[in-house]
Amino acid sequence: MSEQNDQFLILEQYRIYSDAKEKFIERQFASNRFYLVLNIVVLAIIYFIITLVPNSEKAIIVLNIIGILVSIMWWVNVDSYQLLIKVKYAKVLEYMEDKLPEKPYQKEFSEYTQMKNKKKLIVFGDFQKYLSLGIGLVYVFTCFINVINIIKYTYLG
Repeated sequence: MSEQNDQFLILEQYRIYSDAKEKFIERQFASNRFYLVLNIVVLAIIYFIITLVPNSEKAIIVLNIIGILVSIMWWVNVDSYQLLIKVKYAKVLEYMEDKLPEKPYQKEFSEYTQMKNKKKLIVFGDFQKYLSLGIGLVYVFTCFINVINIIKYTYLG
């Protein structure tokens, strides 16, 4: 009876941890939505200032610097979540699965790894990182253009 109780406790711990991991992934998606919306708002403000306010290069530069910082924070956030999710999979859930008759997460991770190595899978986390990089480059480019304009109008008249 003790071995059966131990198996039941392991299964319950596994179930609780698995649910917690899923909630963690949901928090990651909410975080990504936040950064995406924040970037859209900053880009929209920049667009409206460019189109409606003449000689607003300094304000645009400040907004671009804010946008660059938001993009960097987004990249770091995605990277951190990816690392923590890998730890939850590879270390904790796989350890718990070794005590269970079936190992669904180990099988899922194995299939995922094979598909990723064969380039048959686009990893959403990588897409998020590239999106944050792309938006960050838009800020850098826009900032650079406005710095050039300030230099041109200040020193070249």
